[in-house]
Amino acid sequence: MEKKLILRGLLSGLFAGILAFVFARLLAEPQISRAVDYESGREAAQAALDKAAGLPVPPPEPEIFSRTIQANVGVGVGIVAFAVALGGLYAVAYSISYGRVGLVPARTLAVLVALGGFLTVYFVPFLKYPANPPAIGDPDTIRERGALYLCMVAGTVVLGVLAVVLGRRLRAHYSAWTSTLLAAAGFVVVTGILIALLPSFGSLSVGSPSTDIPQPLTTPDGRIVYPGFPAGTLFKFRLYSVGAQVVLWTTLGLVFGPLARRLLEPAAARPGVAQPQAQQTGVAGRSSAAAKPAAGGAS
Repeated sequence: MEKKLILRGLLSGLFAGILAFVFARLLAEPQISRAVDYESGREAAQAALDKAAGLPVPPPEPEIFSRTIQANVGVGVGIVAFAVALGGLYAVAYSISYGRVGLVPARTLAVLVALGGFLTVYFVPFLKYPANPPAIGDPDTIRERGALYLCMVAGTVVLGVLAVVLGRRLRAHYSAWTSTLLAAAGFVVVTGILIALLPSFGSLSVGSPSTDIPQPLTTPDGRIVYPGFPAGTLFKFRLYSVGAQVVLWTTLGLVFGPLARRLLEPAAARPGVAQPQAQQTGVAGRSSAAAKPAAGGAS
């Protein structure tokens, strides 16, 4: 049964990944191109300043893959592969949750697990460490930033599981609504503490700047020679990043739900399908009951 659920999760992840790639390609990719253009212009301006100051200027790094390949093949393969793997993990979480979180129908549980995954795996960590396009973030701190992000994801997932367990235990003392509110409040409070304790990405850079967003490039006398990173590009990239994840998780839950329902709730057990059979059984029972007095009268 678990293998069949995982297979359905992989198929749902494949479909969700394709839709998420289409969304990201149409809306998020143009913002990435603008960020790449900004980064190239800033590097050229910095090289000109270094050359004027007599400092050595490193040669430009060769481009391994063109922007066309990166924007289409690279992004597409990355998103779809990630979505397929995520679909398998989602199916595992679903199989663990089924039958252990109350009498929740299979299709409804699929949507709830997808919602919980979106919040714990992506959205809550996004509040602390939002997605950034190229040109943002110190390349010397990429390992530290990656470790902090994974720590944030692991923490929110664990806290999400503990919130579900707490809500189930509170059901013995409170109503379902009150138990859910108390568990959600506990999750919000503890997650807020975790967000406050973890350092920001900007504090990892040399000199501890207040932000990792590139500020205007200036000469020693304070004259601006290149502007800071465009706020509009950053906002749109982050907005479309969230939108792509919404498409991914929503599609995953909506596609996986009917597939899981057909496997876990056979047609004979569904209310809409069992009713005609029950009616036929009732008719047959009434016919038998009517036949008994007739037989008795004949005897």
